Amino acid sequence: MKTKLAALFAVCALGNFVRAEAPAKPACCAADRPACCVAEKSSAAPTPNVAVSNRSLYQLDATWTDDAGRPVQLASLRGRPVVLAMFFASCEYACPIIVSEMKRVGETLPAAVREKTQFVLVSFDSARDTPAALQAYRERMALPAGAWTLLRGEPADVQELAMLLGVKYKQDARGQFSHSNLITALNVEGEIAHQRAGLQGDVSEIARAVVLAAK
Repeated sequence: MKTKLAALFAVCALGNFVRAEAPAKPACCAADRPACCVAEKSSAAPTPNVAVSNRSLYQLDATWTDDAGRPVQLASLRGRPVVLAMFFASCEYACPIIVSEMKRVGETLPAAVREKTQFVLVSFDSARDTPAALQAYRERMALPAGAWTLLRGEPADVQELAMLLGVKYKQDARGQFSHSNLITALNVEGEIAHQRAGLQGDVSEIARAVVLAAK
């Protein structure tokens, strides 16, 4: 399954179905900077009993764990636009900025679209980002339950998702991660609608993509 999915996404990438605003940067945490969660039941729509396309991330059958300790599959998000990023809870520099920018996307959306949209953070740090650590991060970053989903998974599942998203990451000797800074908008079928690379840039394009994805 993983080899097949990787090949399918490679073909889609060659077909230019993902439009990013800027080339993805290979790492977030430069050497001269410090290196660097839902309590309520998710309100994601039930997954329709219809096959997803070969471009959908919802083909992935990995089971993740949210910050309340519940098992979650990405396909449970089907039916809603999604704004997704990968992060780790002990990140001191880039990840808080990514979360802040995801909040800005939400603030830019019309109210009706914002109510439908799910914001998802998936951790790189399978060892340290336990449900309790994600819950603490949710509280620290003031991420409302229902609108935000925080997930951890097994290392192989994290690696597979990162590969399909085009996110690069590497753990250093201190246990910190350097990683791409990428925010991804998924349409209601889990297909990549838009990607925004970098930090502290314009969020209008990805917000427009979410609005279109909600239709």
